[in-house]
Amino acid sequence: MGYRIAVVGATGNVGREMLNILAERQFPVDAIVALASRRSLGTECSFGDKTLTTEDLDTFDFAGWDMALFAIGSDATKKYAPVAARAGCVVIDNSSLYRYDPDVPLIVPEVNPDAIEGYARKNIIANPNCSTAQMVVALKPLHDRARIKRVVVSTYQSVSGSGKEAMDELWNQTKGIFVPGQEVAPKVYPKQIAFNVIPHIDVFMEDGSTKEEWKMVAETKKIVDASIKVTATCVRVPVFVGHAESINIETEDFLDEEEAREILREAPGIMVIDKREDGGYVTPVECVGDFATYISRIRQDGTIDNGLNFWCVSDNLRKGAALNAVQIAELLGRRVLQKG
Repeated sequence: MGYRIAVVGATGNVGREMLNILAERQFPVDAIVALASRRSLGTECSFGDKTLTTEDLDTFDFAGWDMALFAIGSDATKKYAPVAARAGCVVIDNSSLYRYDPDVPLIVPEVNPDAIEGYARKNIIANPNCSTAQMVVALKPLHDRARIKRVVVSTYQSVSGSGKEAMDELWNQTKGIFVPGQEVAPKVYPKQIAFNVIPHIDVFMEDGSTKEEWKMVAETKKIVDASIKVTATCVRVPVFVGHAESINIETEDFLDEEEAREILREAPGIMVIDKREDGGYVTPVECVGDFATYISRIRQDGTIDNGLNFWCVSDNLRKGAALNAVQIAELLGRRVLQKG
């Protein structure tokens, strides 16, 4: 037997990836429905070799459905997630709405699977921010071995994290640079993204950090360990898909780079590609469509006693969003719902 699954926001980038990954991983499905707003009603979505036609989220009855994977914004989630949860359908939410709610588990299955037991308090499970998800997969096995005290991370985040309109803006601005008179003014971003980098993701906060940077701090503490100090600088770069991160960690115990490399090689969800030669590392273009979080450039930080640097790359539409949500659904099925 399988599960009855609803994908909410099925016409967006993340919703379509959820459908693709459910099919690729042969998730046990008895029934599946693609839900969207009325403006997208009737849009066709692929699920393996099947074609689904979107149904109206506003009138959908979640009673009798096992799980709903939400890939809509926080405002819509605030309206519809409690409806699904009250109907007995477990919500796995990709928005930021419930991530910091103490009664809602925030889960990366490779990192804190035991937190799944807390889902029943609200019948909702939160998916972390895309930049946090890939980082904590790498931090957890190193933390287990040497206790991470501090993390300094700079992100290089692709435009797909802002949705289809952002991807279109990058594409059109790039074309416009080479065609006089067809320049495209910024709309999604505050400045030109083509051939540029923007050190600004989400809104600014009172202390000068952006909300994206705050998310990485708060979510790492909730998922891995509240005692870890985290400082982040989040940057949008002209890449369509795939987030990259330069990560520096300081640990309580000394951790040799060779041991760190072996620990990461054995860790779930990680692929280590780390050759000290031209091209011996992974870039965002190479990770697109893959499930893994790639780690490269592992090296000792000689400026402190117990420091390491490494480079972390992942497909943000997959591990940063859709894949992690499907992995949560798999974990929920194995540990809690347990259908035969």
